[in-house]
Amino acid sequence: MAVLSVNVNKIATLRNSRGADVPNLIKVAIDLERFGAQGITIHPRPDERHIKYQDARDLKKAIQTELNIEGNPIESFINLVDEVQPAQVTLVPDGPDALTSNAGWDTIKHQGFLTKMVKHFKDRGIRTSIFVDPVIEMIEGAAKTGVDRIELYTEDFARMYPQDKIKAIAPYLLAATKATELGLGINAGHDLSLENIKFFKEQIPDLLEVSIGHALITESLYLGLENVVNMYKAKLA
Repeated sequence: MAVLSVNVNKIATLRNSRGADVPNLIKVAIDLERFGAQGITIHPRPDERHIKYQDARDLKKAIQTELNIEGNPIESFINLVDEVQPAQVTLVPDGPDALTSNAGWDTIKHQGFLTKMVKHFKDRGIRTSIFVDPVIEMIEGAAKTGVDRIELYTEDFARMYPQDKIKAIAPYLLAATKATELGLGINAGHDLSLENIKFFKEQIPDLLEVSIGHALITESLYLGLENVVNMYKAKLA
């Protein structure tokens, strides 16, 4: 069974929109765990437009499951991760003005930098993951950094899935096979939803973890957080 880590960025966005503390991010994270979530993911950005750096500190103290912190390893991010010591850090190459993550790392061009970052975090006992597109060369480049896992960027799969799910999954099958051959654990995330997650999991049997935020929170507006968390878990079994 793949682990479901719930990305709570959207909860923080809703909270920040009114400048107060409703909904309370920590309470929602604790409730998500109670409903069955097996991890909490956050992606703080330098402008703190949703997740604030203090949220990372507070969540680490409050939750019982794994905390996954995603982000571009700029100095402030590195310092935060070093301080908080999450279970996992996921390195994502998004710029400060990016609306959302929109590409994986070029693990060949940035191999030296990524190798340095992976070592930095692994030396501190933090599991490391690199966000990558489903491209064989990028998987091979990631393996050379010494990283523990990759996170497959699944937007292309999600976009193509309604038209041709076999074509949509094809590059991910190849990427996942190569990752397994190279001893890399496989995570996935971005635009996975109740509509497409079961097929993705069935086709990628070595999948260890998915981090889902936007779709899960949107679906919960109609179905409720507790129902949706358990619907995902059933599809990931």
